[in-house]
Amino acid sequence: MSYPEFLEYPEPRYHGDKGEVNAAFRPADTPPDISSPSGSFTHYLATNESTGGEFGLYKLELGARAAGAKAHFHKAMSESFYILSGELELYNGERWVTGREGDFLYVPVGGLHAFKNVTDEPMSMLLLFSPGAPREEYFERVAEMSQRGGEELKRFRIRHDSYFVEDFEPEGERGNTEAGE
Repeated sequence: MSYPEFLEYPEPRYHGDKGEVNAAFRPADTPPDISSPSGSFTHYLATNESTGGEFGLYKLELGARAAGAKAHFHKAMSESFYILSGELELYNGERWVTGREGDFLYVPVGGLHAFKNVTDEPMSMLLLFSPGAPREEYFERVAEMSQRGGEELKRFRIRHDSYFVEDFEPEGERGNTEAGE
């Protein structure tokens, strides 16, 4: 394979000449940061804070029949899904596809997407947000805020760059979108 002589890399952000000792290690046996009664777990692998805003990487383990997230999009970040185990229904903005171990879905900024576990088995995946964002509060409070609903839930979602289709549909049409099942 041949490569062009001049490659375009981003501008340097580190200007030293010897490197630094600044890597972060997270052992595999670190307990999840969030556990839910439905058997779902969230692990904060790399946060906005720990990566200096470059990206956020989270491991989600969804219990059997976990609802996931209805159709939504982000205005400031892309989101990627990598299936580690099990199966997950992924909405790619056009249709539902079944993701299995090793499958990957990239959703650019503004791309509609949704996900849910419709099987009787748990599943796990990596979620990558780029650039990074302070998603931890979103993961920690989304269940509580969903219980509250209404305008308070909508404001919470928008605060966390999550624009759910159902929040912008007229009252009589809510739940009629294909991904809003």
